[in-house]
Amino acid sequence: MFSKDSLSYEALPLPDRLDYSDAEMQAEAAKFLAHMRKRHSIREFSDRPVAREVIADCIRTAGSAPSGANHQPWFFAAVSSAELKQRIREEAEAEERKFYDGGAPDEWIKALEPIGTTAEKPHLTIAPWLIVVFAQRWGTFEDGSRYKNYYVPESVNIATGFLLAALHTAGLSTLTHTPNPMRFLNGALGRPEAEKPTMIIAVGHPADTATVPGVAKWKKPLEEISAFFE
Repeated sequence: MFSKDSLSYEALPLPDRLDYSDAEMQAEAAKFLAHMRKRHSIREFSDRPVAREVIADCIRTAGSAPSGANHQPWFFAAVSSAELKQRIREEAEAEERKFYDGGAPDEWIKALEPIGTTAEKPHLTIAPWLIVVFAQRWGTFEDGSRYKNYYVPESVNIATGFLLAALHTAGLSTLTHTPNPMRFLNGALGRPEAEKPTMIIAVGHPADTATVPGVAKWKKPLEEISAFFE
């Protein structure tokens, strides 16, 4: 996409405009809020299949996110292979056992108690898809030389938010998982040194017995997460 010889600015007319009235804007904002409030992280998945093209369209949505210098420093590895999911689960659980067996401070373990998590991660093999998010710390030109990516964590975080919203809009449930360290994912998925794995997202339909922790229903009120300066 990038070339050393052709890096020029071209101004194009804004291709898409949403021209809502004030009332329509309020209605759309309230509609999206209600929609996103139905999103829940789950740990009990059904093995019901999900079509590849659904996942592909959600990743396309993630790829439309803004990024530093439009370098789009992300890569999404979508895994449905049972063999690969098993490998990822085994290696993730090995890291998680270290975490729960003394690798994490007591305060962190205490904070997780209301969530009910353990080192066992069956969702990594039951969910029909795992999407592993990678952050690309640098890119390469056609001649193999490197160029720097900018605002990589911020850009990848925005794209991941787009992805989670798209998956929810498609009627799917998700669980974000961040074993630490995660470099084993580069080897499992054949990703280069330039890419840093940031997250595993389990994707699928909830099991009939799926639950959510009671504490997950509590969200901070507006006055605790925002301030308006008018």
